[in-house]
Amino acid sequence: MQAPNAHTSARALMRSIIQRIATGPELSKDISREEARDGMRAVLDGAIDPVQAAIFLIALRMKREADDEYLGILDALRSVTRTGIADVEDLVDLADPYDGFNRALPVSPFLGAVLAACGVRAVVHGVAAMGPKFGVTPRQVLEAAGQRVDGTTAEAIARIENPAIGWAYVDQSSFCPSLHELASLRTLMVKRPALTTVEKLLGPIRARGRTHLVTGYVHKAYPRIYALLARAAEFDSALIVRGVEGGVIPSLRQAGRVFRILGDDSDELELQPAQFGFSAGILPPSLPPMGSTFDADAVARAAADAGIAALSGASGPARESLISAGALCLWHLGRHADLSSAAAAVARALDTGAARRQLD
Repeated sequence: MQAPNAHTSARALMRSIIQRIATGPELSKDISREEARDGMRAVLDGAIDPVQAAIFLIALRMKREADDEYLGILDALRSVTRTGIADVEDLVDLADPYDGFNRALPVSPFLGAVLAACGVRAVVHGVAAMGPKFGVTPRQVLEAAGQRVDGTTAEAIARIENPAIGWAYVDQSSFCPSLHELASLRTLMVKRPALTTVEKLLGPIRARGRTHLVTGYVHKAYPRIYALLARAAEFDSALIVRGVEGGVIPSLRQAGRVFRILGDDSDELELQPAQFGFSAGILPPSLPPMGSTFDADAVARAAADAGIAALSGASGPARESLISAGALCLWHLGRHADLSSAAAAVARALDTGAARRQLD
């Protein structure tokens, strides 16, 4: 908790920031990385009135965040994140959108178990629900599948280090509670703030060796932003996939696209379904029949059923989705020379039941 004089200073800073960033599309000015960091940290510390906190985040969004503003927000969020270290050589950080999915069944929450069956440790993270989208989240799917989702970071690390499991879920409420407490404010704001982009990059668990970010995007502007943030967040590498609803499952109805960040090097590749052994485009699993209202619980249960079936060797879109995403991860880490052999390894993990055993 900040001292009263610190709160006074934070409020003065926020007033100055808002005066500059909320003056319309032509007159708004960017703020420095340090100002963005200090302003965001003041919001997280509860030193700023919620109305001003919302104006701060929305004004940045409306004028479009500058790189230094994204970086400053990342700095602030990392400063309050409870990060743990897993004693493993490589760890894949699977960063799906925290506001979830509402156009296709999300089976990516099972990718951690798939990678573990292929010898790669993984961490999945998220929240129970997040506005304004309120789609189905990895936590909801894993909970519907009977998995524990309320463990501490230390418990998640123990699961990752255990070769019989090799993966874990950890919730934002556990590793970054002050950010999680902004959920209600974010719902009232309606529009997605920069937090929606940055929160995926916090890396709540890191490897003793190398930690690899895997995340997705939809809009063309974001690969560059994610690459910028991934380097600042000190990931050893990043795989940025044009994914279904911005998730880690590649969108391969036709040709897909992926960006790789390896140290100071980066490249962009086009993906074809044939590279994964599929003769046609990969369609994501379909939502169950619903009425006019989106039923998150029903979608979570359907996604859990589809994911468990795929882990047990059942054919269909869920299996193809897990094979394509898993193959990308294995290839990116250098475990296989090409996507075809990586896809064959993932298929074996599914067909032999190895992935299902890692889940159970």
